[in-house]
Amino acid sequence: MSVDPRDPMFHNEDKARAYFEEQRWPNGPVCPHCGSKHAHRLEGKAHRAGLLQCNDCLGQYSVTLGTVMESSHVPLTKWALAFHKMAASKKGISAKQIQRELDLGSYRTAWFMAHRIREAMGIPNDDGKIGGSGKTVESDETFVGGKKKNVHRGKPEPKKHAVMALVERGGKMRAKHVPNVTAKTIKKTLAKHADKASVLMTDDSTWSRTAGKSFADHGVVKHSLGEYVSKDGIAHIQTVESFFAILKRGITGSFHSVSEKHLQRYVDEFAFRWNARSSLGIEDAERAAQMVRGAEGKRLTYRQPDQV
Repeated sequence: MSVDPRDPMFHNEDKARAYFEEQRWPNGPVCPHCGSKHAHRLEGKAHRAGLLQCNDCLGQYSVTLGTVMESSHVPLTKWALAFHKMAASKKGISAKQIQRELDLGSYRTAWFMAHRIREAMGIPNDDGKIGGSGKTVESDETFVGGKKKNVHRGKPEPKKHAVMALVERGGKMRAKHVPNVTAKTIKKTLAKHADKASVLMTDDSTWSRTAGKSFADHGVVKHSLGEYVSKDGIAHIQTVESFFAILKRGITGSFHSVSEKHLQRYVDEFAFRWNARSSLGIEDAERAAQMVRGAEGKRLTYRQPDQV
């Protein structure tokens, strides 16, 4: 994990605030109330640090207003460190580890911080479809959930939950928790997140026979016959399977299990890091900066650390 604990933003509140302001407002503060770019800082002991007042609507705000950090009493230094640690941790980082490494007072606080940051890592609904003319998109589904050996006597077996992923070869991906893996659900998810001008790659499951007809071309790898790459070497879904391997290792190793209610946020976390991976030229510092920029316009207002 390449986070330098000596960085001033992790120790000085003014430095941390300046970092968040630079990421959110690279061209200067923008009023979240009216959109004005004209404001002045409210100085003195009568005002909390970092408070600004809009010159047009007179509304007061700070860099955390309208973000996942709004109303948080956690110092900005710790928020900055949490963003950077989650950006750099390839397999995810548990709330317990965040509590320990950030010296937070309670597990509840660490849990809620982690979920707020995962919310910032979620892909906007209008981010567009992956693939396109001349591009290949791999699609597959998997199930995540507890194992029988981890179940205490007398407790019900944990339910496994379906996750569908679409990966553009050499590009970005989308991953979604889906209610089931029926043909209807799969076709709907493909239509929403993949450009139909793409070449689609799937295994030979039943739904793929009809789903592939909507795309420019459809390559099938026959898993049912023990085939993992077609004879011509073109048809395979090894890229999307690599993502699933990372996702499952992270959930099992760092989080042990996750509830269905919060599963999409964990999926978003791993999908975000895939879309901002080093092979695309994005390193830890820029990944963290993207997460901070994604924090705007998102809120979480509930506390449920009893459910991971």
